Amino acid sequence: VQSAWTAFLDACDKQESAGEAIYSALFDAAPSIQSLFKRTPRAVMAMKILQGLNNLIQACHDPPILKVVVEALGFRHLDLDVTIPRVIVIRDALVELLSVELGKAIPPSSLVGLRVLLNYVGGAFIYIRVQFAERLKIIQSSWATATRKGMEDWRDPMTSMELMTVAASHADLHPKEEPPEGAIAINIAPEEKENPKRSRFAWWKGSSSSKKSSNNESGSGESPSSKVAAITNAVVPKTYQDMFLFNSAVMGFGSKVWMHDILLAFESIVTNISNPQRLQEECDILALTMGKHQGPVVLSEYKAVMLASLRSLVRNWDSQHELAWSWLWENVEHMLKAVMHKPATQFRNLKLFYERLDETAMQFMRREVYLRFFSMAPKGQDYFKQSMTRLHFIVDRMTAMTMEMYQSPKTMVNDLSAMGLRHVGYGIPVEMFSPFVSAAVQTIRELAQNDEEAEAFSWSLHLISRILCRVINEGSTIVMKAINLNSFHKLNQAAAAAPRGQRESWMLRVQVGTQAISPLIWSIQAGNLEASRAIIIDLLTIRADRDHYYFGADSLFERHPDIIKRLTVDAPALLPVFLDGMLWRSRHTENGMRRVNYWVKHLLQDADGNFAKNIEWLVNFNDPKLICHPVLVVLVDMVWKNVAFRTFLHGKLWFLFTTCLFICSQSILANATAHGDGQLSLSGRITMLVFRTFIYVFSMGEMIVKQSRLCMKDIREKNLVRIGRVPIIPEYLCKWHHACSFALMWCLILMLCVEPIVHCFFQGPAENFTKAWCRDEPWKFIYAMLSTVAILLYFVLMSDFSVLSTRISAFTLVCSRLVKELFLFLFVTGVCTIAFACSISALRQDSEYFDTSYDAFLHLWKMLLGMMPPAVFHDLEDEVPALFIMLAIFVVVASIFLTSIFIAQLSSAYQATFNDMVGFARLNRGHIVVATMPKVPEQRWKDYLESLHLDRRIEFGEGDIGLAGAIQILEPASLNQEPQVCPVCHGERVHRYAGTTSREAPWPIVEIESAEMDLETKLARMEKLIQASMKKIVKLTKSQASSSSKGLGNSQRFESSNGSSESSS
Repeated sequence: VQSAWTAFLDACDKQESAGEAIYSALFDAAPSIQSLFKRTPRAVMAMKILQGLNNLIQACHDPPILKVVVEALGFRHLDLDVTIPRVIVIRDALVELLSVELGKAIPPSSLVGLRVLLNYVGGAFIYIRVQFAERLKIIQSSWATATRKGMEDWRDPMTSMELMTVAASHADLHPKEEPPEGAIAINIAPEEKENPKRSRFAWWKGSSSSKKSSNNESGSGESPSSKVAAITNAVVPKTYQDMFLFNSAVMGFGSKVWMHDILLAFESIVTNISNPQRLQEECDILALTMGKHQGPVVLSEYKAVMLASLRSLVRNWDSQHELAWSWLWENVEHMLKAVMHKPATQFRNLKLFYERLDETAMQFMRREVYLRFFSMAPKGQDYFKQSMTRLHFIVDRMTAMTMEMYQSPKTMVNDLSAMGLRHVGYGIPVEMFSPFVSAAVQTIRELAQNDEEAEAFSWSLHLISRILCRVINEGSTIVMKAINLNSFHKLNQAAAAAPRGQRESWMLRVQVGTQAISPLIWSIQAGNLEASRAIIIDLLTIRADRDHYYFGADSLFERHPDIIKRLTVDAPALLPVFLDGMLWRSRHTENGMRRVNYWVKHLLQDADGNFAKNIEWLVNFNDPKLICHPVLVVLVDMVWKNVAFRTFLHGKLWFLFTTCLFICSQSILANATAHGDGQLSLSGRITMLVFRTFIYVFSMGEMIVKQSRLCMKDIREKNLVRIGRVPIIPEYLCKWHHACSFALMWCLILMLCVEPIVHCFFQGPAENFTKAWCRDEPWKFIYAMLSTVAILLYFVLMSDFSVLSTRISAFTLVCSRLVKELFLFLFVTGVCTIAFACSISALRQDSEYFDTSYDAFLHLWKMLLGMMPPAVFHDLEDEVPALFIMLAIFVVVASIFLTSIFIAQLSSAYQATFNDMVGFARLNRGHIVVATMPKVPEQRWKDYLESLHLDRRIEFGEGDIGLAGAIQILEPASLNQEPQVCPVCHGERVHRYAGTTSREAPWPIVEIESAEMDLETKLARMEKLIQASMKKIVKLTKSQASSSSKGLGNSQRFESSNGSSESSS
């Protein structure tokens, strides 16, 4: 049977094809069972059926394992009406499918074995339904009542401390019982315990303390009846957990911590009671957890508290409830007792084994595990593509995990769930785990000194393997499988099977236990960008029926608030696709105008209503083309005009004011109030003193404080620019704006040090105060140069005002980018001039203009700039010819050749910059918006958000109220004349569907014939058509053969009857 099944899977090439073939065979076998297949999407049901059959056939060689698998499947099918005729129909359909697909390649014994297996499975389903269906229904309904699921009329449950305080008040009414005989005592050495400092046990400590205080109070004369009255008047617990805590304290079991471990795992136990494999896994983990506590464990005590709690919570409790819950606990108790004594002993054995292993044994184990595994499962080599060092690391991590499973079982379960979800993304089949575990166990048996050590390793590793296989099976959705194929159309087909109300969650969350993985983020991190593009397009496609609009932007940002950051870092090519989905442009025009909806709510604000970081991430991406996307243009402009502009202008007006004062004090007043003898008027001098004092105190003081703060921040965070290992400057000075402010600050400091007004005031008589300068000429030159540089720096820093106009900002940015070419030209020309100056000064010539290297350099620059007087050239006619030749070469090289190259380079750079200059201007505005928004008052931001009415639904057309979270702008119809189309169907962006409006129904599948359809999809369609045709031909051939055989048999009987009649006559 297993060989025939393997041949069938190989013939189908892919598991999806095999699942689809099985589904079609079962669906077409009998109309009576078609109603069983309508609740789950076709693709999902096909993979479930395939997986179930695969598990059955893989376990058919081991009867105990087969029994567990069949029981698990039987419990899952309790809600279906499994009958003998239906079992026969399904059995015959599967047998016929394998015989048709494999033909003569399948032996008759395989078909007989498959029939026997399916008969056993069908009989087991019927038996389980008859025996346990009613019990499971009682357990499920009463558990829902006890946990108050779906009920809203109950008050909030009390906290654990409140419950224990109330219950402990009469704990003396029930004296503490001694553990009966047969109680299981679990003791682990202190160094092997988990850290007991866990907050979830705090209430147990509170219970003990409360109980002690209660006992002390009872000694003071308080009667038990008064305590009972106090409890009666207290708030009664309304949930199972609260009621259990209450009853455990009342019954004297409040100090037993192992009960709390069972309580935490009890919901998983009840939920998975119909799944024996999962129930055994939960019991194994629970045994490991309970093994961390010293003292006896009497499981019957938990049963007593459990039944008492359920009786109090379930109103219609009767004998059937008692029987069902007793049956549940008997199964759990049986599983726990079977493994409860193992963890402590196995932990010690495994610890001793690992302590004895040396590096030689570890190297042997690392090699031998993979040799044995590859011999058992040759296909496993296709999944291990890493280097041997990585494979050795996997073995080391495996051995460490077997030890950690004993030490920290709950932490390991969470880690294994996360690891299993990662393996879902890797596409690792669960069939590979069993041979890998077998290879590891066989290798350990060779290294272990006794069977106990090998058994300890085997038990832990098998538990790890079961958890990983379960997580992979639960997380292997059809969406994750389509992501592994990295096919746009495969993922669309997988998503089409989802109910319309759950389609977004299929794309964004795969939940297994406490761990979850996002298919979208996984596809981005794995580099499957085609699948990522399909997910983003599907989420941001607007779908509508008569009752609802469906749009995944809210779910996307709720699941991944940093989706923009992830795309800028890992998948920049998907950013335009994402932004296209945030825009809708109507095809219809009204009076020459067109409706355009921009979904900017989540781009503009975060979940708390604050300014989102999406603009910051997009601006820091520094893509001039992306920033010109219509959505970002509208987003940045609306924030700039309505919020950031006022704050930016308020901040820059102060700088503009100080710049005007500095210019007046240095340039205007110094010349306007000066007399011919260099003296200044007293009023002008006083005015200049006031202006300069204001500059030194406020402007320079503000710069010192700001620069010191930024410098200390970078030093504290170690953000330093280094050359090798030597720190040079803080990182913030790499930005030109901060560098210019830093230079301006030092210019003002140095100007203060040589300020003439100060020196003239303190030197000599009072009339020196009105002198323009009262110090030596070198200091005058230094002050003048510092003043000149400071004025230039002030004007450079005023370039931020260019952001007020996009055209001016674009021109400014173009000029700043072309300055690099200018400096490059000046550098090359300077080097060339130095070379010719040195060579000319070495000639034997008597020209006074080129006598020294300095004179030659100076006059060559004058020649280059056209500043040389014409008389000089006449004087050079009588010089040596060599000088004339050198000058001619210099003019050709520097003035003609280098200048021509500079012009060409400048034109080319300008052309490249011109194409993106608007984008660079918008990037500049975006940077200023990001820097300004933290300074915006909170109230102004809230008022602006309220004015946008982002919670109001926006129209798609007249009377067609659509989705919220957008702003609507009317644009001229002449803009964007190309209609916006859906990337999938190339039609209207809003997909509208007729028919049912149920959220449980998937969207109707629309077949799309597109030239962009990949070759794989076309071949798959052809393959399906060929397979369907072959099945029809085979069925027709069989029917013709059977009819001909019947006709032949009738003719033979007719001839024989004629012969007998003739003989008798």
